[in-house]
Amino acid sequence: MRGEGHLTKPGQYALVYSNGRSWVSSLVVMKALPNGLTLSRYGFSVSQRIGKAVTRNRVKRLFRQILRLKSLEPGWDIVFIARPLAANANYTGLEKAIDDLLSRAQLLRPKDTVSQQRLGLGVL
Repeated sequence: MRGEGHLTKPGQYALVYSNGRSWVSSLVVMKALPNGLTLSRYGFSVSQRIGKAVTRNRVKRLFRQILRLKSLEPGWDIVFIARPLAANANYTGLEKAIDDLLSRAQLLRPKDTVSQQRLGLGVL
């Protein structure tokens, strides 16, 4: 999880919690704050209310995999907070919830742009 694309310090989380804008679904709460960088960073908050360690780690693994496959708009710090219903959710349900939140916040890159950048074509 450590790296430049991730929130790693408690102060980074605290800043997003206190100043970020929120979007809510039944499974996940998303808070986002512009960071002024050329990349977006994300982190997860999965409390003990979700369940025991095995359940919490499963939810975090699912979050990581879902976000690994998404291309986010640059310049945002994003925190995903699991709600208790996320403990029993499957991959597809969590993916739909995260897609919905990212779409409402307009943080998903258009697929055309992502494809062109991966091929090195640039954006027209």
